[in-house]
Amino acid sequence: VPLAPDVSPRVIARGTPGSSGADLANLVNEAALMAARKGKRLVSMMDFEGAKDKVMMGVERKSMVMTEDEKRMTAYHEAGHAVVALHEPASDPIHKATIIPRGRALGMVMRLPERDSYSYHRDKMHANLAVAMGGRVAEEIIFGYEKVSSGASGDIQMATGLARDMVTRWGMSDKLGPLQYAEADEEVFLGYSVNRQRQMSDETTRTIDAEIRRIVDEGYDRAKHVLTENVDQLHSLASALLEYETLSGDEIKKLMAGEALDRPTDGGYRPVAPASIGSSIPKSGRRSGGFGNPAPQGA
Repeated sequence: VPLAPDVSPRVIARGTPGSSGADLANLVNEAALMAARKGKRLVSMMDFEGAKDKVMMGVERKSMVMTEDEKRMTAYHEAGHAVVALHEPASDPIHKATIIPRGRALGMVMRLPERDSYSYHRDKMHANLAVAMGGRVAEEIIFGYEKVSSGASGDIQMATGLARDMVTRWGMSDKLGPLQYAEADEEVFLGYSVNRQRQMSDETTRTIDAEIRRIVDEGYDRAKHVLTENVDQLHSLASALLEYETLSGDEIKKLMAGEALDRPTDGGYRPVAPASIGSSIPKSGRRSGGFGNPAPQGA
């Protein structure tokens, strides 16, 4: 397949962790088909990005009609994830953010690791918890408590699972110590085993539940602190997402630095008026559950 000069195998590799050779071949074929449909002679990085989104998240839902309120809610939700990620030193760099619906997701923020990682450190776990809570916190700050939507369901599931593993598998609770409270093949909801075959006191079970809640609440508080202190960045990024729908990591960094975006087709970045408080309607669709960051093994 003839490739354009902007194609970066390293970026493609970072964005396809765990993919087999057949998966990568399918990705290349999909990118070539996208380029052919546009009448292009070379396959560009934009074609690879489109193919990767299609393969990993599903086909773009062009027929889906979203109201302005729904778009605005989604833009602030994804902007919340992105702003928190930028202010968490242990978080992976942002690759892109989009509010284009794909599959069951109304939008996503994709973060890519800079290098291979074989372990998962405590500071990164807490950073990921804060980023996961960023979308819901942004909705609450901008639209109010009563207008928080169901779009954070995947984020909540991810955060709860991560906090549960920190407590029951990885020994990261000071109260419970470096002990394993969950069997390898056992399904656990919070501190409670489904089959209850394990011997565990009620007091220990309650402590596990309390520690899971505490860890998730700490992530929520960290996200709320970041977004409250940087609400101008939240408005700026959400406005740009409403205008352009998809932003690269470099463009997001420019916006956070107060610089204008230089897009020839649009003649530069034009700010959009901030959302009206409380104007959005909660919806049943969800945003991307992992905000574009693959969960670690065992999480």
